[in-house]
Amino acid sequence: MARLIPSLNSCLNRMQSGEKRFARVLESHLEDDYFCWYELPVGKRQRYSDFIILHPARGLLLLEVKDWKLDTIQKVDKASATINTPVGVKIVSNPLEQVRQCTYQLLQRLERDPQLVHQTGPNKGKMVFPYGYGVVLSNVTRRQFKSTDLKEVLPEHLVICKDEIVESVEPEAFQERLWNMFNFKFKNPLNLPQIDRIRWHLFPEVRISTSEQGNLFPEEEDIGELQTDIIKVMDMQQELLARSLGEGHRVIHGVAGSGKTLILGYRCLYLAKLLNKPILVLCFNITLAARLRELIAERGIGDKVNVYHFHDWCGEQLRTYHIDRPQPCDKYFDRLVETVITAAEKGTIPKDQYGAVMIDEGHDFEPEWLKLVVSMVDPDTNSLLLLYDDAQSIYSKKKQLDFSLSSVGVQARGRTTVLKLNYRNTNEILSFAYKFASRYLKPDAKDEDHVPLIEPEAAGRHGPAPVVKSFKSYEEEVGYIARVFKRMHDEQGILWSDMCVTYRNNWMGEKLNAQLASIGVPCQWLGDSKAKKQFKPSSDSVKLMTMHSSKGLEFPIVAVSGIGNMPADGEDPISAAKLLYVAMTRSTKKLLLTSHKETEFLSQLKQVDHGL
Repeated sequence: MARLIPSLNSCLNRMQSGEKRFARVLESHLEDDYFCWYELPVGKRQRYSDFIILHPARGLLLLEVKDWKLDTIQKVDKASATINTPVGVKIVSNPLEQVRQCTYQLLQRLERDPQLVHQTGPNKGKMVFPYGYGVVLSNVTRRQFKSTDLKEVLPEHLVICKDEIVESVEPEAFQERLWNMFNFKFKNPLNLPQIDRIRWHLFPEVRISTSEQGNLFPEEEDIGELQTDIIKVMDMQQELLARSLGEGHRVIHGVAGSGKTLILGYRCLYLAKLLNKPILVLCFNITLAARLRELIAERGIGDKVNVYHFHDWCGEQLRTYHIDRPQPCDKYFDRLVETVITAAEKGTIPKDQYGAVMIDEGHDFEPEWLKLVVSMVDPDTNSLLLLYDDAQSIYSKKKQLDFSLSSVGVQARGRTTVLKLNYRNTNEILSFAYKFASRYLKPDAKDEDHVPLIEPEAAGRHGPAPVVKSFKSYEEEVGYIARVFKRMHDEQGILWSDMCVTYRNNWMGEKLNAQLASIGVPCQWLGDSKAKKQFKPSSDSVKLMTMHSSKGLEFPIVAVSGIGNMPADGEDPISAAKLLYVAMTRSTKKLLLTSHKETEFLSQLKQVDHGL
């Protein structure tokens, strides 16, 4: 069974009847190695081909579907068609010419990619795969077609007719109709990297930034200058999920590094074009909110997408609706939230403010917070996206979710997706981190209305094993990290912005900042709320932050400092293990773990390091 992207159910409401019938036949009559996209933009002019089909051994095919009947068509020439419509006679493009232009517009882009054209031999400069285009006349039978002179401008082999897209048609006959649209065949099938490159060009939104802390949603690039060995795209599950999210409440339960935030970003771009009301994006981490806000602004949708960390959003609600904030006290933030909840219940703060609400790192939200936020979704759109990974719930005192999502208004039964594949970390880092964490965290199978812990699966990238180092004092620990980072920059050319040090306690950040600065290493120390809100991932400096603040971020080089203070006296070991797991999985390439005390965690890390 072929994969249609978006999923058929998610796009039925915008399909014409002929497109629906054709889509169903594609799914049922093609094998699972076919890729089929519906209404995909081609090129900067945003012209659409109704369907694009890709097969490793066949090539690329673009198709236009028309629901015209014979009495709809007055006249067709090579450039245009005169048709009868309910509002009168109209002149439109010849559908074959329309899809032909679309095909060649796409090919002009693909031909600029060196890995998609022959570099030598008689076919030098030509595509390494066949391509074709055609028209589906969903309300004209083959007999009717042959009885007219349409074949003079619509060659028979480039047309699929009504009686050829019915369920009873043989799969072999249907596929033969498709591949008769090609002028030639090829011997060598496309490999997976080539397929990914074609997808990269077809659909810019599936592109994953090649810079670790760069733009989450990369813009169109100059293909002639792109670096041909570092193209990254969403996998098929991510793309299908991102493009198929329909109306209503949705929950994505994904492991760290599975692309949850990437999908959130795509959803923002998509909904910003459709909704009149603003979109709200919430997270708990101030640093992550700053990063998301910067990236949303870079795509020019900052006026439509409001990004806040939760308590900042609560404060903004009170300010906007002229409600007094609570007085400073030990439980100020609890009182802040209670004030907003009370005002919303009284109607002083209006509900239904947003066309869509998206919650990143939802495992850090208390049930009453979620209930409040759900009430802010406009019921006319009812668009809510909750992203969740219980293994990273480091802020809550709960070991894991102890309430049902439906109890707080999240109605997502049957609309929950689990992402197990980790793309961020190398196999070595992910295996190391999970083996440590699994000594404290145990998967708990629950129904989909709760969220269990799930074991991540590595995507297959490899790199050096994590390094565990012990020192006699924290000063020695800090000095070692500083020397390693400076050597990496001076001798290996690694950018300062690719390096991060996370630490357990605030006093450690002060010592790290002073030591790094003393040897000429530029630092951005996120030591207070103001610094966190001003966080700039792309600035040419080493980032210093607490393990809590690192949540949701990633860097090629990460040093995790202060393990000698974990777990702290009286601290729950499970909560501390989750925190350390989060810190370790911030690294995409190299991971250094340091401690100045012999602790239970250090002992466990050393055992993992030695394969025990």
